[in-house]
Amino acid sequence: MIEILLISVSVAMDAFAVSIGKGLTVTRVRPVDVIKTALWFGGFQALFPLLGFFAANTFSKYVTAVDHWIIFALLAFIGGNMIREAVRGEDEDDADCNLALPHVLLLAVATSIDAFAVGITFAFLKVDILSSIAIIGVTTFVLCFAAVYLGSKLGSLLKKYAGILGGVILILIGARILIEHLFF
Repeated sequence: MIEILLISVSVAMDAFAVSIGKGLTVTRVRPVDVIKTALWFGGFQALFPLLGFFAANTFSKYVTAVDHWIIFALLAFIGGNMIREAVRGEDEDDADCNLALPHVLLLAVATSIDAFAVGITFAFLKVDILSSIAIIGVTTFVLCFAAVYLGSKLGSLLKKYAGILGGVILILIGARILIEHLFF
């Protein structure tokens, strides 16, 4: 359960960072916009692991001998990419962004692609997918809800560190899974 929560926080970090950026771009944060933004991010963060889970279950019989390497590679790649984007300062937002539905929807999809790969790993690990996606969705909702307000109050400092933290956590979880499968 702790691992699922850590994974939830990790995959939510991109959405969290983008939500902070969204908060930075609006002059007046309206509660209805914050709720809609958090719902879109949380909803897609829950949907994409489910899609990944079903895709992996379709092909799992072909890759069970190397699943731990696949899990490690996916989590290391995702985590490394999150760290690289945070260090380089690559953002999905720009100065004229707002909380309009079309823009938030595109960002919700873009930040959820990592969660698809996590769903694949869930299939290999035989994780209870319904409780896992519920935890991911709720965690992302709560983090994004708070992030829009944080962004409007605290500035851009947190965006970089959120991505780095999320990436490091994913890499460490992937390494732990690989070590367990290889040595224990």
